[in-house]
Amino acid sequence: MTKADIVTRIATATGITKLETEILVDGFFKTMTDALANGDHIEIRGFGTFRTKKRPPRMARNPRTGEAVPLAEHFVPTFKPSRELRQIIDDRQKKLAKS
Repeated sequence: MTKADIVTRIATATGITKLETEILVDGFFKTMTDALANGDHIEIRGFGTFRTKKRPPRMARNPRTGEAVPLAEHFVPTFKPSRELRQIIDDRQKKLAKS
């Protein structure tokens, strides 16, 4: 599913125009991005929690050449789904597998 698919589904479900919906979706993503970039975490009850995690510096390998490459310390976004989301996904996937 792409952002365009999300915009279309929300616009259809709410009756808001696609243009207005896209502005709202873009604003939501920008708010989330800004919060994570500032080191905040985002908790959406019933969905999950977004956080940033610090990765320590390490040595990696270039898969093409095998050369060792140093990687600096960096931060990555992580997502932990809520129990409710995990259960919904599990139930629906089991139902689809039976079909």
